[in-house]
Amino acid sequence: MYPYHNKIKQRINNGELVSYEFVEEYNKISPCLLLHFSTEPKIRPIRIHRFDEYRLILDSDLEKK
Repeated sequence: MYPYHNKIKQRINNGELVSYEFVEEYNKISPCLLLHFSTEPKIRPIRIHRFDEYRLILDSDLEKK
């Protein structure tokens, strides 16, 4: 099993996150949080059941900058 969320969190901690957005639908995921990275893969979708977890991470990441 690919550690999808662990890799994403590692990339955020490494400063690779460029931006993020909440969208109505992305590749049949609705609603969706899209994370935009400076390295490949450039876009990573997050499903709604993980939104609260990522809001905390994104808020703390913004405080670092």
